[in-house]
Amino acid sequence: MQRISITKKASIIVKQLKSQYGDLIFHQSGGCCDGSSPMIFQKSEMYLDESDVFLGKIEDVEFFMNRDQFEYWKHTHLTIDITEGRGASFSLEIPLGLRFYTKSRLFTEEENSFFNPK
Repeated sequence: MQRISITKKASIIVKQLKSQYGDLIFHQSGGCCDGSSPMIFQKSEMYLDESDVFLGKIEDVEFFMNRDQFEYWKHTHLTIDITEGRGASFSLEIPLGLRFYTKSRLFTEEENSFFNPK
């Protein structure tokens, strides 16, 4: 069972970015505007601390979310997708005229019991 997945279209872009930049990391901060969108960076360029929660890997890229944001999303399965349009962030896909975004659905009862045991 996984908390996070990625669409085929977004997966292609992640693979392209990995071939260009090497090791990558996803982060969703929960800030305002584009800060609440998933962003992808070179792994060496991202500083993580105790306020970041590891959600899993997609395309062998670790995905972290700020703890405050995670509290809102902890009962949902997240799917990372990509769309045309330029966001206002430093995420690596922006120069391609693309941006990642998050789709969500509530966990099933089984998933919720697994990820959020009482």
